[in-house]
Amino acid sequence: MKSKEVRQQFINYFESKGHKAVRSSALIPRNDPTLLFTNAGMNQFKSVFLGEEERDYTRAASCQKCMRAGGKHSDLENVGHTARHHTFFEMLGNFSFGDYFKRDAIAFGWELLTDVYKLPKDKLWITVFEDDDEAEELWQEVAGVARDRIVRMGAKDNFWQMADTGPCGPCSEIFIDQGEDLSCGPGCKIGCDCDRFLELWNLVFMQYNRAEDGTLNPLPKPSIDTGMGLERITAVMQGKLNNFDTDLFRGIISSISKHTGVPYGRSPDTDASLRVIADHSRAATFLLSDGLMPANEGRGYVLRRIIRRAARHARLLGAKEPLLTKIVSAVVSEMGDIYPELMDQKELSEKVLRLEEERFERTLEQGMKILDDLLLGLKSSDEKLIPGGEVFKLYDTFGFPVDLVRDIALDSGYRVDEQGFHDAMEAQREKARASWVGADEAIASIYREVLTEAGSTEFVGYDREEADSVVKAIIRDGVTVNEASEGEKVEVVLDRTPFYGESGGQVGDTGKLTGDETSLEVLDTKKPLEGLFIHQALVKRGPLKVWAKLNARVNTTYRNSIRRNHTATHLLHKALREVLGDHVKQAGSLVEAGRLRFDFTHFSSMGPEEIREVEASVNSRILANIQLHTDVQDAESAVASGAMALFGEKYGDKVRVVGIGDYSKELCGGIHCGATGEIGPFVIDSEGSVASGIRRIEALTGTGALEQFDRGRNTLSEIGTMLKAPDKPSEKVKQLMDELKALQKEKERMQGAAMKDASSGLVGEARDIDGTKVISTRVDGLGARDLRSLADKVRDRLGSGVIVMASVEDGQASLLAMVTSDLTGKHKAGDILKQVASACGGRGGGKPDMAQGGTKDISNLDAALESVFDLVKAP
Repeated sequence: MKSKEVRQQFINYFESKGHKAVRSSALIPRNDPTLLFTNAGMNQFKSVFLGEEERDYTRAASCQKCMRAGGKHSDLENVGHTARHHTFFEMLGNFSFGDYFKRDAIAFGWELLTDVYKLPKDKLWITVFEDDDEAEELWQEVAGVARDRIVRMGAKDNFWQMADTGPCGPCSEIFIDQGEDLSCGPGCKIGCDCDRFLELWNLVFMQYNRAEDGTLNPLPKPSIDTGMGLERITAVMQGKLNNFDTDLFRGIISSISKHTGVPYGRSPDTDASLRVIADHSRAATFLLSDGLMPANEGRGYVLRRIIRRAARHARLLGAKEPLLTKIVSAVVSEMGDIYPELMDQKELSEKVLRLEEERFERTLEQGMKILDDLLLGLKSSDEKLIPGGEVFKLYDTFGFPVDLVRDIALDSGYRVDEQGFHDAMEAQREKARASWVGADEAIASIYREVLTEAGSTEFVGYDREEADSVVKAIIRDGVTVNEASEGEKVEVVLDRTPFYGESGGQVGDTGKLTGDETSLEVLDTKKPLEGLFIHQALVKRGPLKVWAKLNARVNTTYRNSIRRNHTATHLLHKALREVLGDHVKQAGSLVEAGRLRFDFTHFSSMGPEEIREVEASVNSRILANIQLHTDVQDAESAVASGAMALFGEKYGDKVRVVGIGDYSKELCGGIHCGATGEIGPFVIDSEGSVASGIRRIEALTGTGALEQFDRGRNTLSEIGTMLKAPDKPSEKVKQLMDELKALQKEKERMQGAAMKDASSGLVGEARDIDGTKVISTRVDGLGARDLRSLADKVRDRLGSGVIVMASVEDGQASLLAMVTSDLTGKHKAGDILKQVASACGGRGGGKPDMAQGGTKDISNLDAALESVFDLVKAP
């Protein structure tokens, strides 16, 4: 059975059992600070399991894109060396939200595996939690599994919980016996590390709520969460013992072999490299298609590590040019019909991977220089162990592969401090994990509590800016209270609100809450959870009490500025795609009253003409005064109709579509103008890079744009007055620049003549040290470039010899050493300069014929220069 059939038959089966087939969510989780990446099928249903969200179905099935890399349980280093470790994988799962429970979950699982997938019943084994008598009995009753094929396991293996507190429960796992020839010995049993008993499917029976004190209380509506790795079940269905031998990877590995000339099966080492590249190519292509870009921190850093590890293995296979960019086509060919975002982002993925691989080549060159310096330092101290912290710095800061450090170290007679490296790695992982959990999760818990107790807030702000409301909850310093006094800052939850809560890049509304005896100034509005609007407010007149009736009024002036910028953002997005190409995708945005900021995928800076063209396009649509229209549709229909969705953004079953005539259509929940003419003038204030392959535009609209025009006009007027050319300041500036260039040329001519004379004098100062002419001198007032020019002239006049020069300027010294080509076998400029720099508290290095450096310690400079003669003297 092909993998596509395995995937589709799973979905078809559960649809026949009344389940809603739900599309995979993105690999980048939204509104969940505890996750680096989506790593399980239940992630997208977490809010449903927690009771924070209700959907129009109680049964669901999905094939979820998952990623496990970069966190505490990262599989990255094992990938390629084992049969089943992956970074990217697909998780098949069925879910019940208070609908069916153990009996049906067991029946469904057994029927699918034995009747649909036709797995032999006598090869299947079951594990249950050690105290779950009910599950053991149901497996015998419903599935007819013999008692001696059911194994009880402890909490470590068969009890699942989402966190230290909250929903949890026992689980039951289905294993398949792959044969005695894979056994680890006579004592082989379920739980061994060998390949005989392979776990296929985990059924989680979510039936308890764990309290703060550890007590397990029964949930009113027990639920089901299951997960079965597509790669594993496909390997079983195709009779393969290694996931990489299935059709999920076969085409990708063939493509890699084609481009490298290395066949699969040649040797264990090359096979491991082929598997690494295949796995990492899938992971990188999927992450890029979900809108993630390589970066030096967070998720983007994990992506960069994945790309660089694959690129390292490509080099091991002999690839001389970027390889991963060529493998994207194979990934898209294998999986693009299941995940259309792969096809949509194919061009983008190829460009980013090419740039990253080229950058990695430069990184390797930089890392090699640093490693050479490190080994030179160890050589001088007779130390044979490379510190783990230094190896980790190379790995973490420069992306330099650890296995390459090991190879070079071994070739040079050194060893790597492996324990020190792993300690530094673990410290970095804990630090990264701390950035994803902690305070955010603590804050989120109080909001979940409020949402559960107070219920969701009805948002009425799309068509009005005022509403009569009731206070449902008050939060002060992270704790719910019944009353707040005048002068206190609090967070207020209302039953209904016209205030927009910050989300989708648009900032929250401000305004006022007023009652008979109460008045509050709303400073900001947040939306930490779906359905929960938090009004951050200052009590101006009080007290404020729960259940108080208030009039909620939005600051119209502030909101109008925001809505102008938000609608302009949609116009800007469309204009960028028209001018730069369809590869442009939104990568982030900020819409506030004073400006808009728009991040987008593109690989080079925009030229002045491109910026003008985009501005003109946006302003032409504003002048056309195009009417906006909104509509609520189901997500799939909206995207099929041409509405642009942001990759990685979390959308519900129903989405709001904002259209600007026939020009633009996007999924968007924000506040917008009624027509484009309300935006007023639009001007791009800046364009620049924020990350590899990500550009950022900041722009102004309305009064902000007019103020920018005024500032520019005033600045131009001031320049014209200063130049005494108010009517034609640009012509005057050109005249002055021409004069400056002429003066610069004259200066260079005079400096050249002076250096020629100076070089003659310096050659006359050369000392003869054991038959080698040596010049070591100080010539102050020259920058590094001029010092190099002078040294070149001295070398040419000297013919043969060693030259060391220093020049002090602005409190620091430039250092330079040269050795003529006939003497580099005896003296090395790099070695000489390192010792001179070290003697005066500086740093430097270079090649045998030329080296450069510098120091801020001028006091020891003369002595360091004098030491050159002893360095050259024969031992």
